Amino acid sequence: MTDKANIGMVGLGVMGQMLALNMERNGYRVAGFDLDPAKVGAFRTNHSDKNLVACESLQAFIDVLEKPRRIMMMVPAGKPVDAAIADLKPALEHGDLLIDGGNTHFTDTERRATDLEAAGIVYIGTGVSGGEYGALWGPSIMPGGQPEAWALARPIFEAIAAKVGDDPCVAHIGPRGSGHYVKMVHNGIEYGDMQLIAEAYDLLHRGLGLTAPELHDVFAEWNTGELESYLIEITRDIFAHIDGETGRPLVDLILDEAQQKGTGKWTAQSALDLGAPTPTLNAAVEGRIISAYKDERVAASTVLSGPEPAIEAERKAAVDAVRDALYASKICSYAQGFALMRAASIEYKYDLNYDEIARIWRGGCIIRARFLETIRAAFKRNADLTNLLMDPELGKAVSDRQASLRRVVQWAAGSGIPAPAFSSALAYFDAYRSARLPANLIQAQRDYFGAHTFRRIDQEGSFHAQWGEDNGNK
Repeated sequence: MTDKANIGMVGLGVMGQMLALNMERNGYRVAGFDLDPAKVGAFRTNHSDKNLVACESLQAFIDVLEKPRRIMMMVPAGKPVDAAIADLKPALEHGDLLIDGGNTHFTDTERRATDLEAAGIVYIGTGVSGGEYGALWGPSIMPGGQPEAWALARPIFEAIAAKVGDDPCVAHIGPRGSGHYVKMVHNGIEYGDMQLIAEAYDLLHRGLGLTAPELHDVFAEWNTGELESYLIEITRDIFAHIDGETGRPLVDLILDEAQQKGTGKWTAQSALDLGAPTPTLNAAVEGRIISAYKDERVAASTVLSGPEPAIEAERKAAVDAVRDALYASKICSYAQGFALMRAASIEYKYDLNYDEIARIWRGGCIIRARFLETIRAAFKRNADLTNLLMDPELGKAVSDRQASLRRVVQWAAGSGIPAPAFSSALAYFDAYRSARLPANLIQAQRDYFGAHTFRRIDQEGSFHAQWGEDNGNK
């Protein structure tokens, strides 16, 4: 056995340790280092039977790595990454590879990639999706960086990634911050999926009166069809889990405040910066935010009145309508996410391959789903597809289900059940298919109060009108 390690892991928290064990299981000798001596000790003690090296000092860590060195950092995003790079950089040599595997904002990766390339160090910012289980048994991996950086990381990443058949769920995304950008959008889409599923649950539970066991059966059935996915699967399992202390479904005992780590918010902010509409993803972020106003919502519930949350419809027909609405809304949500990535690819010169992105999201990651094969097929039919709704198959899927989506949004409004993600998905579909929107009036208002000018449909150029009394009627 060689004394040198093939790769080093900086940061021995849960994700760092799980990735190191994944690499070791796939034939790599891994060196581990952490600023916390207790984590280094636990790494050594808990895995003494593995081909791992626990390093007490940064210098020992550097010395044990084969050249060119490959180092993956799994430390909290932000200043800790900059601190880790500052500690490592003086000891690195030309051609060594640094990998940031955390949930880093893509702009930080852009900056670091440029700085390190100038110093001769190749750099990868990579999204890693799948949580603790995925890190150990196979995540979806989204690396962005120089081709030579990808060449160094590729054998290891392909070995540890989730597999669909024999196909590893990893691909070189593009340059600089592209990997972290795609991971950010993945998380935004994940927010949208979760909010849509939560709204479907609310409609079925509060509006239709389905119990947890009945909801389990509904989601179990949905998971055998076009909605088959990891999130539908775990939702099915959640409804079957009974609290040992009370004998009640545990989901009914969980406080209705959804937390977030910020990646969904980053997606919404980036979409605004790029002028890309992502209303369903934004609604999901806002849904989590308003859920945090628990005390205010409880107080408001005693003051503000609304209709009784009841759906007047035959039960099976209503369940089927919610299922179809969920699938149609899911397509609209993914259309927004992929259109956002397209805008970013143009703006930041990422040259993204959307077929490949859909491919590597099929396994390991949180949004893995049968539906991603349909998206792959869409981009195979047309690699330059501007929007998923313009694909014949996906566009027809939404059109065929729009009656159900409209019915569900009407039920929600009539029952006083908030459904911002469903509503925004429908509004996005209706806006996107509208040849003319009321923005002409908005532009007239802007010209009236601010002389911002407007364009006409019958003449070239920009125009300004003398609004008010001098309105051209005299």
